[in-house]
Amino acid sequence: MLSANRLTAMIVGALYLVSGVAGFFVAAGTAVFAAPGRSLLGTFSIDPASAVLDILLAAALIIAGLSTVAASKVVNTVVGTVFLALGLAGLFVIGTGLNLLALNGADNVVHFASSVILLAVGLGAERSVKTAATS
Repeated sequence: MLSANRLTAMIVGALYLVSGVAGFFVAAGTAVFAAPGRSLLGTFSIDPASAVLDILLAAALIIAGLSTVAASKVVNTVVGTVFLALGLAGLFVIGTGLNLLALNGADNVVHFASSVILLAVGLGAERSVKTAATS
């Protein structure tokens, strides 16, 4: 039986894996850190660097989702924190030369939403499960 943490890690990981792979096709031929990047689904901006980041975070989530509840709790919390940091960074780098991941407003919304979901589940669900940090 899948736990809330394992299921969330699998679903969010699968979504980011699809967006990362699609991002490689959309961003083909652009510079690795191209800002503003190419349009994905007419809304999101993506470049090869953000596609790689999506795939790496997706891999971490999927591997954790296939692993134990304790592992998925930790990974959901860590990746949720990364998405929170990306969302906050996006508020400041959009329209500047520091926007290396081709972030836009829609990306920020998705990063904040992903952060809320992953942190809520990672910190709130299955609180009785012990992780290395809580042992």
